[in-house]
Amino acid sequence: MRHLLIQFAAATALSALSIATAHAHATLEKAEAAPGGYKAVVRIGHGCDGQPTHTVRVEVPEGYIGVRPQPKAGWSLDIERGDYAHAYKLHGRDVASGVKAVTWAGGPLEDAHYDEFVLSGTLAATAAGQSLFFKTVQTCPEGQVAWDEIPAAGQDPHSLDRPAPGLVVLASNDGHGGGHGHGAAADAAVSAGDLEISSAWARAMLAGQKAAGAYLTIANKGAAADRLVGGSSPAASKVEVHTMEVVNDVMTMRPVEGGLEIPAGGSVELKPGSFHIMFMDVATPFAEGGTVPVTLEFEKAGSVELSLPVRAVPAAAGHGHGHDSGEDKGHSGHN
Repeated sequence: MRHLLIQFAAATALSALSIATAHAHATLEKAEAAPGGYKAVVRIGHGCDGQPTHTVRVEVPEGYIGVRPQPKAGWSLDIERGDYAHAYKLHGRDVASGVKAVTWAGGPLEDAHYDEFVLSGTLAATAAGQSLFFKTVQTCPEGQVAWDEIPAAGQDPHSLDRPAPGLVVLASNDGHGGGHGHGAAADAAVSAGDLEISSAWARAMLAGQKAAGAYLTIANKGAAADRLVGGSSPAASKVEVHTMEVVNDVMTMRPVEGGLEIPAGGSVELKPGSFHIMFMDVATPFAEGGTVPVTLEFEKAGSVELSLPVRAVPAAAGHGHGHDSGEDKGHSGHN
């Protein structure tokens, strides 16, 4: 009986150790994603044999481009840049270099605590169907743990002692990502700090029109409000945040003074007949099926690059079609 109890205790201890080890691995919050905007959240769940972690370094895999790290209070940031294996298309431009690794130093993160280290970037369309690995090293006062093992073809990553956080890049399902490597980023949610931008598109223009609107939804998952203050685009001489309102049966359009507030924990939809992004003095009218590059400027989140698919005004807009026509007429005087 005593022998059985010892065996049971040993098995229980081994099981507990396995569970602890499984939860201790450095992992990605989201292990599958389609090409386009992707927020890589690397989760650290323990220290080094009981010691606190004071440094975390994450390597950026090939195919994850336009990367920007999220700062952390109490931690410094060191960014390593370098050349990609080849050039990628990102927001209508060729990019051949970018962030290759990010190191957060500070804390410390106690062994009994958990924390997340965040990167925001774009999964290139050419990465579809591949597995990307974010090799991670956490350093403690008397040693380090390197999560850098990559499984061989067909190997279960759970069989590795210290697997690198892995991501499976799915095939793009929106018809944009496979063609030019950045269109998917407009339809997929794009993260920037506490903000998440989704459902972005620009309205197709008629010949001779010089202004056009763009629309999107901005969600703020943070504890503080942010503000969309403007933008820029090589497709237009000026990009502003505008609103529309009807005064005495006359539709008027005007810039949003001081920028558009995105409340903490809330969201704002920019849509036809309401708030919108206005492209002024457009050289070449936006054609349905094309894309428009734009950089939005936020008070706290900073610059966010998007590639907007160009679409016709939805028929469901009904009287909103008049709003869109009004946008062009109302802004023609600004040209």
